[in-house]
Amino acid sequence: MKLVTVHLPEPYIEGLKRLVDMGRYPNKSEAIRVAVRDLLANELWRSGINRIYFMNA
Repeated sequence: MKLVTVHLPEPYIEGLKRLVDMGRYPNKSEAIRVAVRDLLANELWRSGINRIYFMNA
């Protein structure tokens, strides 16, 4: 796994903290990984690219 630094608006960070506090994700990093995975799967599926590759990452 590679480290990637991103800048997010404060409301996004607060939303991530809430999801973690609710127990939906173990930490903010995992919530972001799931969000990016789902975005890639959806966008690539729309483009006709096989989405299974990203589901196993």
